[in-house]
Amino acid sequence: MISDLRVLSVHAMILMLMLLASSTQQSIAQDTPGLFVEGYAWPISAKSGEAVSLHVSTSASQFQFEIYRLGSESKPVKLLGSDKSSLYTGPGHKYAIPEKASAEGCGWPSDVKITIPPDWQSGYYEVRFTAQDSGGTYTNRGRRTAQSSCFFVVRPANPGTETKILLQLSTNTYNAYNNWGGFSLYAYNGKANNQGHKVSFLRPPSSQFGSWEHSFVSWAEKNGIKLDYATNEDLEFHPELLDKYKLVLSVGHDEYWSAKMRDHLEAYIAKGGNVAFFSGNSICWQVRPENNGTALTSWKQNTYNDPQYQTGDYKTLATLWSHHLIGRPENRLTGVGFLFGGYHLSHGHFMGGSGGYTVQRPNHWIFKGTNLLQGDLLGARHTVVGYECDGCEMQIGPDGLPVPTGNDGTPKIFEILATAPAVWDKDDAEWYEKYKKNRMGAAVLGTYTVPSGGTVVTAGSTDWAHGLRGGDAAIEQITKNILEKLGR
Repeated sequence: MISDLRVLSVHAMILMLMLLASSTQQSIAQDTPGLFVEGYAWPISAKSGEAVSLHVSTSASQFQFEIYRLGSESKPVKLLGSDKSSLYTGPGHKYAIPEKASAEGCGWPSDVKITIPPDWQSGYYEVRFTAQDSGGTYTNRGRRTAQSSCFFVVRPANPGTETKILLQLSTNTYNAYNNWGGFSLYAYNGKANNQGHKVSFLRPPSSQFGSWEHSFVSWAEKNGIKLDYATNEDLEFHPELLDKYKLVLSVGHDEYWSAKMRDHLEAYIAKGGNVAFFSGNSICWQVRPENNGTALTSWKQNTYNDPQYQTGDYKTLATLWSHHLIGRPENRLTGVGFLFGGYHLSHGHFMGGSGGYTVQRPNHWIFKGTNLLQGDLLGARHTVVGYECDGCEMQIGPDGLPVPTGNDGTPKIFEILATAPAVWDKDDAEWYEKYKKNRMGAAVLGTYTVPSGGTVVTAGSTDWAHGLRGGDAAIEQITKNILEKLGR
């Protein structure tokens, strides 16, 4: 009996030591909390004299930030009333993350309010946050730094006075891919591979500016081409901007558009305005703005779950613009669409493709000064045809060259200038019942002009700006031709 008690006593002592060790480890862990800083700006579009608020959450007692305008050179800018450093300090607060932050936003208070100075150029501005501490109190000591960023866009104070070219940035697409808080409009990067159907701008953002648009604006500035800037949302809420410009640009991945955005741009073209889509997968999905424009709704392939479907009014269904229930394919505006496009050098399709267009009509004014001939390859060295592409249903015309059938909504006056093969993914074809599986598509460079004189040009590829970044002479010349003819 005494022997058994001794064994129990030893076991109890071991258990106590294990609990003590676990408690000590927990204390050490608690002594070294994680360091973070992240935030968002709202509104994401403002002009001189208007205010942008920064909403920042950090584990540090304070944070620093600098604001950079990103162009051919990226330099920090100074706030009103500051004539020394461009580095600013704000008080640190750690805010809770709401369960539905992805859809409804964070609701964090404004820690800093910025009034846009009159000397700031129109452009894309990146706010770079930094927080620092010295590690744990008793262990894991050492200087630590956390960094993150957000962005906003400065609209021109006097639209159209310094340039007649307006670049509207693909901010809806940035938000659609942002999975901060757990969910985006995609399943692949969502919690448990779940797809959201509503995304808020009021949370730390992600941005695709660096993937395509920055290369375009950097090239433009180096070549003395001035641009004014706006966001997708400005086409929705500030359509009066359009009347001040000769040419509106879309660059890169301009995938998500609302009905009002499209209405306003189509009215602009009908009055003689010009548009150039140096982009692909453009105006693919319809979205509906919600919460006073601070969020977007898109049910995408889950069309029949959209509450709008139950009403029987399909005009603003948050699904493909080319969906047969909406009856308004993007081709009618852009000349091309994703249904007759697809992937090239991406998603496992045409991974050995050239990344270039085959020239079809080299005598068109777009090719002036390039010395390109029919059948030549355009832009292959820098893979200007890539990722996601837009095309149209084609047939061979009397001259032996491709012409649009018009069956998919592409205007019959649309001129096909260059093409490259592309194809939908088989999994994409599973959920769109009107899509013909295994159909070959294309990236199509082309243009059309309406009776008012308004001209639309499309590259039919997200990756056109790769050629500008790489210094492709022909791509540069074509881009200049378009900007000079349509933007003056």
